[in-house]
Amino acid sequence: MSAYTSPGVARSGDLDVVLLVARIAMVVLFPISAYFKIIGWPGIVTTLTQQGAPLPYLGGVLAVLAETLLPLLIILGLWTRWAAFGLILYTLGTSAIAHRFWEFEGPAQMGQIFSFFKNLAMCGGLLMLAWIGPGQYAVQPRP
Repeated sequence: MSAYTSPGVARSGDLDVVLLVARIAMVVLFPISAYFKIIGWPGIVTTLTQQGAPLPYLGGVLAVLAETLLPLLIILGLWTRWAAFGLILYTLGTSAIAHRFWEFEGPAQMGQIFSFFKNLAMCGGLLMLAWIGPGQYAVQPRP
């Protein structure tokens, strides 16, 4: 029996399917975000500059790379745990730079609060994925 299930709760194969679907669902937003950064390229550098990010051009390049490569690794199930930790660090960093809700007031603050805590929730899911591993439907299945 799998260490991740209780008797009568779920079969190991069910967990593997759930982990595959969860891996895809958790990261699908990142490549979409990368696409919009690429097609609106000067805008992301300007935004990062306005937000006080260090090295905004390099930050934009790193953001596109992180939002493209790390989700791909997670979907494929290749170095999943390391990719999940990478996305956790990336997501926490972007939250600290771009979603500083404590600096806003009124309706603008609400949008930033939701974005910040959505990112925190995504980090929670990525942390579970890093802990459990990708399941059997992966290039590198969990041991």
